[in-house]
This record gives sequence, C-alpha cells and structure tokens, in this order.
Amino acid sequence: MRIQAGARTDLGRVRKNNEDCYEIEPALNLYVLSDGMGGQAHGEVASKLAVQTIVTHCQQAENSRATPVFGEPQPDVSERTNRLASAIHLANRKVFEAAAANAEQKGMGATIVAAWIEGQRLSLAHVGDSRAYLLRAGSLDQLTADHSLVAEKVRVGILTPQEADASELQSVLTRAVGTNATIQVDADEQMLLAGDSLLLCSDGLTRMVTDPEIASTLLTSTSAQEAADRLVELANENGGLDNVSVIVLRVLQKSEGMLERLKVWKRNSG
Repeated sequence: MRIQAGARTDLGRVRKNNEDCYEIEPALNLYVLSDGMGGQAHGEVASKLAVQTIVTHCQQAENSRATPVFGEPQPDVSERTNRLASAIHLANRKVFEAAAANAEQKGMGATIVAAWIEGQRLSLAHVGDSRAYLLRAGSLDQLTADHSLVAEKVRVGILTPQEADASELQSVLTRAVGTNATIQVDADEQMLLAGDSLLLCSDGLTRMVTDPEIASTLLTSTSAQEAADRLVELANENGGLDNVSVIVLRVLQKSEGMLERLKVWKRNSG
C-alpha cells in the first residue's frame, strides 16, 4: 500500500497568530498535528515543541531500540503504538518544563493527534480535542474521543451533541499536553484498507464544518491535497473563527500510485 498525503494550516479569519502546528515525516509514515493554547505567541511555542519532540522521539526509536520509553505501556496495543504514546508523554514533559522555566509561558499547552502507519496498521494517539476521522466506503467515523468538558457531559448524558455544539464551554479541555507534570494518553490501533481516507484536524475545522461536509469533501476531492485545501476553505467560508489545520491521508494500492504517476508524466510531456 501507498499513502498519499495532503496538509494545510491557516490563520482563519479572526485570530492574529496561528497556534497550530503539524509535521509530516514521510520516511516513517508519521503524521503529527497540534493546536497550541496559552495566548499571544505561547500557544505557538507549545504546539511546535510538542510536534518536534514527538517526531524526534519516534525517529530515535527507529534508530535505536534502547531509546527510553515514557509513560506506562498499554498491554493491548503494539510496541509501535506504545512508542507513539511514549512520544506524547515526553512532549508533555518538555512543554510542562518549558512553561515552568519561563514565567511568560506559564499555563501554555497543546492538543496532539498523531498517526503512525506501518503496512496496514495504523497507530493512533491523542490528547485534547484535535481529532482523527476515518472515511471508509462512504462512511465517516470519528476515531478519537475529545478530552473536553462538553464532550464529557455528552458521554454521561448531561448534554446532547447539539447542545454541546452550541455551548460556550467548547474550548474547555479536560486534558492537554504540558498543563500538568503527567498526562493520560489515549492510544489505539486500526487496520487500514485500500480506499480509506484518514483525516487529522484541529478544532478550527470541526467547529466550522459539519461531519457530512467533511465526508463529502473527502469523497469528491481528486487528491489528498485537494481535500485538505477544500476543508480549510470551507472552515473559512463558514466563519473561520479559529486557526484551522488538516492532514489528509489516502490509502492507495501501489498499482494506483503507479497509475497516478503515469498520468502526471503524460500531462507534463504533452
């Protein structure tokens, strides 16, 4: 299988600075997205530090099995998935220590959603309300559960999903990277199939664009990058109240990848 990736981040129409950050590491099939918080430039510091820490830790683990593991491993997931969770535990420590060392950055933090793909296995880990979605056979499923106050109230039946969408407390997180010395990381695995699309996104997308709109965009776009661009455009068209970042991944058979390259060669040569 081959992964086709597209990504985009945007300031939105209201914010003065972009606190989102993402990184794609093609050599590892590693994809990390973060939404920083803390005001002024501090959210940017938190998200960038978290993303860079996760990518570096995973790279080091690929090169050396002696790389330390942070956090308590989960017995029901693979070594790679536990390594991804370990990277988020380390990112939490780095952001927390940076905030403690700099009074101006006190209280900064970030969400994280990260995907690491090996063969057909998707390792997924997250903290906060940045999400992962899987589109399969036309059906869109949210793979992550938001760590937010309103999401918790929906899960216990205090709020309906519609009431949660209208709540002024949507931005109140119950977990975030860097706000405490330790963090609980949710980690899971999925088996990917040819034809699947995977979306990682910040809440700047999901507060502005409905799930049906997301599904339709993923289905009708001709490439992962076109889908990423269109989703960001939709968020801005619908108000753009926050920074918005998306990573779109398409799972292709290798033969599909060869066919796409042939089509590009034909266009370029004639």
